[in-house]
Amino acid sequence: MTVFAVLLKFSDNKDAAGPLLEGHRYWIRRGFEEGVFLLVGSLRPDLGGAIVAHNTTLPDLEDRVNADPFVAEGVVKAEILEIAPAKADAKLEFLLG
Repeated sequence: MTVFAVLLKFSDNKDAAGPLLEGHRYWIRRGFEEGVFLLVGSLRPDLGGAIVAHNTTLPDLEDRVNADPFVAEGVVKAEILEIAPAKADAKLEFLLG
């Protein structure tokens, strides 16, 4: 099984986030509802956000990330890191496949 870390780093267009925030929150909610997102949080200090994802393929995750209003409108730049888990805490063993 593959796990992904998605970094959503603010761009110079950060000030355009306000009107897109509700759509971004819906996009996050849908990621959880569809069983793809495991964790979402902020990059400190005020650098953007990060997502831990699984239960998807890289092409599907790329499509999902590109559908985020923040990504589509250039508020953030996305970077997807693919992780091949080798060892995990007992609480995360389900990620080992």
